[in-house]
Amino acid sequence: MDQFTLNLIVVGATFALYFGIAIWARAGSTAEFYAAGGGVHPIANGMATGADWMSAASFISMAGIIAFGGYDTSAYLMGWTGGYVLLAMLLAPYLRKFGKFTVPEFIGDRFYSGTARIIGVICLLIISITYVIGQMSGVGVAFSRFLEVSNDTGLYIGAAVVFAYAVLGGMKGITYTQVAQYVVLIIAYTIPAIFISLNLTGNPVPPLGLFSDATSSGEPLLTTLNGLLADLGFKSYTAQSDNTLNLFLFTMSLMIGTAGLPHVIVRFFTVPKVADARSSAGWALVFIALLYLTAPAVAAMARVNLIHTFFPNGPMNAAVSQADTPQWVDNWVKTGLLKVSDLNGDGMIQYYNDGATAQATALAEAKKSGNEAAIASAQAAYDAAAAAGTAKLAEKNPQAATWKGNELTVNNDIMVLANPEIAQLPGWVIALVAAGGLAAALSTAAGLLMAISSAVSHDLIKGQLNPGISEKGELLAARISMAVAIALATWLGLNPPGFAAQTVALAFGVAAATIFPALMMGIFTKSINSQGAIWGMLAGLITTVGYIFLHKGWFFVASTASYSDSAPMLFGIKSTAFGTVGALINFAVAYVVSMSTKPTPESVQELVESIRIPKGAGTATHH
Repeated sequence: MDQFTLNLIVVGATFALYFGIAIWARAGSTAEFYAAGGGVHPIANGMATGADWMSAASFISMAGIIAFGGYDTSAYLMGWTGGYVLLAMLLAPYLRKFGKFTVPEFIGDRFYSGTARIIGVICLLIISITYVIGQMSGVGVAFSRFLEVSNDTGLYIGAAVVFAYAVLGGMKGITYTQVAQYVVLIIAYTIPAIFISLNLTGNPVPPLGLFSDATSSGEPLLTTLNGLLADLGFKSYTAQSDNTLNLFLFTMSLMIGTAGLPHVIVRFFTVPKVADARSSAGWALVFIALLYLTAPAVAAMARVNLIHTFFPNGPMNAAVSQADTPQWVDNWVKTGLLKVSDLNGDGMIQYYNDGATAQATALAEAKKSGNEAAIASAQAAYDAAAAAGTAKLAEKNPQAATWKGNELTVNNDIMVLANPEIAQLPGWVIALVAAGGLAAALSTAAGLLMAISSAVSHDLIKGQLNPGISEKGELLAARISMAVAIALATWLGLNPPGFAAQTVALAFGVAAATIFPALMMGIFTKSINSQGAIWGMLAGLITTVGYIFLHKGWFFVASTASYSDSAPMLFGIKSTAFGTVGALINFAVAYVVSMSTKPTPESVQELVESIRIPKGAGTATHH
């Protein structure tokens, strides 16, 4: 059986399962649509939360970013897992005790302000739409390769699938679908990792294999990888190159952003009791750890296998010829996510650091603009940088003297999906990884769309614009808003502002600067009043989004950017790390404004006191 047919069978079977569950668990009321009726078992909810959390960024993109970024990008692991500890200890049980459907609803009631609730909705929409761009980008990557279509076509197919089961089932259908998706994605992630770890190190446990000796060299795997990278002019895999301030702020931004993600927080409204909310968070951390302990091993091993593919006899010997490249190279070239160009015309594919990465990006942008003068200038800058990089590498590798620049461009997001093919694993494993990658992207996209629809229909329409709307009308509004959100996310996903994990990191920054401080102050202090919360959220939102747009382009139009993450605006702080600064601004503004205005009413202070005793919560209710 050919690979394409096998992919269709495995992916089709998993999709049939998801649709079947969505139909079986179809939401018939707003309570089921928003909170699954409040009756989900903690273990099932933990598994669903794990699937909701382990998105395309985790499954598809994170290992790819670590593979090419090394030590500096380990912040993704530390920030995303550390955030769950904060969520379990500081937020989940207290929000469950409050007993409402959505995060903006808590903000509106705690800060006794419809304006605060609307600002919460705006923050939630910005966070969720930015986040879902990354998911749709991952969906496009997965579908494009395994259905052998273009990246854009893959994105459209994925959007149609999400629309079908998310709009139908609501939170109830999404929850039980995500349980199935977690099982699919964790099996799909770990089985190839076990095979590859055995092949490279002889150890069947990938996290242990990462610190074992490589069978090819007899040296530790990471030492072997560092040697390969050094021979090709790349930076050391295990060395820190980012500045410590940015690394700290980035890790913290991911942590508090995790604890402020509305689509994850809402999962803790689906369990019967407060104790179940804390238990769900614990189970989610266990399920997440299975993937996050494996990801660093997958990243390092994928990079080793990639180098071995193009230098089968080592970097000091001849590169592979274009005629002898394995089939997986041709498969991924068709998607446009892997590019090969024989710059020196020798028929070989030289993969190395030519020192012209920034110039290559500038050249690509110039070609998009069509400006001949800009193209000529960018081409000259690229040629000069590539020549300098080649000359430097040729000092220790004589054959590099004839190279004219790096001839292989790899999109980070393909590494996990391509890994089984690179390692020449059986076809059924490749098909399983396809199903897992799609499960990861689709499960989180569904959760985000659920958060968007509930914010629009429940918080904006029912909470502010039309309080008398019927339950049937509210459900219709929720489904329409979800459909509009899918269309918007698909359009934005066609030109994402970065790799899936980088785009998601921007969403975390906004969550860190807006939702997290509001929730923390709402739960743990009585002194922050409505004016403080409103101005604090606005200050955090405006400064963080403004900083991101200055670096990524206004509304993610790259040509409008004034700075870049390679040359940041402020103290070396990249746009992905600014969320921590935004959070500090939020806290400071909220405190100053609260101290300068009327104190919090006694009734609200009593509400805060009752929330901090996480016992006796009933089911989630309307206000």
